[in-house]
Amino acid sequence: MPIGKLYGIGVGPGDPELLTVKAARLIDETDIIFAPQSKSGKPSVALNIVQDYVDKRDIPCEIYQPLFPMTEDKEELQRSWDEATDVLYEKLEQGKSAVFVTLGDPTVFSTFSYIASRLQDKGVEIELVPGITSFTACAARAGVQLTEQDDIMVVVPQVSEKLTKILPYVDTVVAMKTSRHLDVLEDCINQDPRQKDIVSVQNCTMEDENIVHGFVDNKKYFSTSIIKFRK
Repeated sequence: MPIGKLYGIGVGPGDPELLTVKAARLIDETDIIFAPQSKSGKPSVALNIVQDYVDKRDIPCEIYQPLFPMTEDKEELQRSWDEATDVLYEKLEQGKSAVFVTLGDPTVFSTFSYIASRLQDKGVEIELVPGITSFTACAARAGVQLTEQDDIMVVVPQVSEKLTKILPYVDTVVAMKTSRHLDVLEDCINQDPRQKDIVSVQNCTMEDENIVHGFVDNKKYFSTSIIKFRK
């Protein structure tokens, strides 16, 4: 029996209407849906986004929510990725097709990449289905043009020496998950003498979305700041 195919599907930032037509079709057609959990007992955010599409299926599907803990413990992360890979591979070996739903886009800071590489080593065929990234959605909601003409934009998951070195050459900075490194980010940005416009978006496109001009420090996980330097 041939091994089933796995689709890595980006479900966008939060609004179910931002799901692509292809993603919606695959969620309706495949045998199994995998949706990562960040905490045991806490519903998968990605699954919540696509739940209406799942509920409208004519034929019910299997749903698995592997635990991908929010931790910097490398051993714990490796263990969670290995466990999820084993469960997925067991199902794919049965010839079943599966989708792995992930927030935003599967090619941008996505845990799916770690699962995909492991399964590809086992000979699994994988297809990526792009989704709307959180930072493009944030820009749209805030009415911000990320780039114009020959602007250079950088997207960072956290602030490090790399950013301080390249910052003079950058026109737009997108800082994701700013609640984890806001103090360092502010110091870095404030050291740049150029005039700048800053907007922060939290829980983009969700019911409790919050858009603030400037930085915001209330520890919400889904926080993104866009810094545009004036020319």
